[in-house]
Amino acid sequence: MRARYVPAMGRDGSVGVGVIGRGFGHNVVAPVFAATEGCTLVDVISPRDADAVRALCEHPDVDLVAVHSPPLLHRSCVSAALDAGKAVLCDKPFGTSTTDAEAMAAAARGAGALALLNFEFRHHPGRIALRSLLRQGVIGTVEHVQWTVFGAGFRVPLRPYGWLFDAQRGGGWIGAWGSHVIDFLRWTFGELTDATARLRTDITERPDADGHLHECTAEDGFTALLRTSTGTSVTIDTTFVAVKNSPPRVVVLGSEGTLESIPDGRIVLRNAEGTHEVFTFEQPPEDPHLVPMRGWAAVVRDAVLSGDVPDGAPTFADGVECARVMDALRGVRD
Repeated sequence: MRARYVPAMGRDGSVGVGVIGRGFGHNVVAPVFAATEGCTLVDVISPRDADAVRALCEHPDVDLVAVHSPPLLHRSCVSAALDAGKAVLCDKPFGTSTTDAEAMAAAARGAGALALLNFEFRHHPGRIALRSLLRQGVIGTVEHVQWTVFGAGFRVPLRPYGWLFDAQRGGGWIGAWGSHVIDFLRWTFGELTDATARLRTDITERPDADGHLHECTAEDGFTALLRTSTGTSVTIDTTFVAVKNSPPRVVVLGSEGTLESIPDGRIVLRNAEGTHEVFTFEQPPEDPHLVPMRGWAAVVRDAVLSGDVPDGAPTFADGVECARVMDALRGVRD
């Protein structure tokens, strides 16, 4: 029987966090929550051990279950947390498909649970600044967005074969990176009404940790064309198997000017009056996920204690809408 979710009572004034995931969960999420005032890290476990997942979710000191498993395991981990009556923070991409995402969102609604999506980059200073400038209308009506990222992270050094390169397990660059862009576009401009893409898999085989070759069935790059509900066109051109990193760029064209962001540290405004640097941020020499995750963790903590979703906090509903766009880019039809 599924336990009914209730807000954390704060036994010792803190929110107990259990993390499922030995990759991003262990390396980023767990240490951030451990260092966040008002949070206590209870444990970090592997998502592949069903007994350990169940035990963590049922642990009396756990108020929030943070699911950072491969997408193929999101649904079972989320279900275990909801069955135990816990609040849930699930990573992106949200499951392996829109069907997966819808099932998890429906289960969370049925449980009355606090269910948040880990789009932590909503809390990066650079993206907050870009969104604020756009919503202030500093370049007038937004007409076009161009987002370009050419990275080497899957190629130099060559990343071993794993779920990231298996489409059936929810792998691919659309989910790993594109989901964050989709979320920023929805958060800033509203729903995306059209989405098509040309997918690329430039490295077609990879050795696993034991040296055995596997076919890569998920994309490692893509070029996409999207449109917002307000008519703004968007192009995305990206790969993560370049030989060398190039500076990423976001260029936003408006009726009265242009904003150029070199994510996520500098924003330049160009208009009839000239060129002006309107934002700078010195990125610390650490994992770029840590800065936004720290801000997001504090918001999650407060939400767990109150049981309320703060304004602007991404939920499972955002995960579902992002999954719809990702499926469209992948060429999956309802």
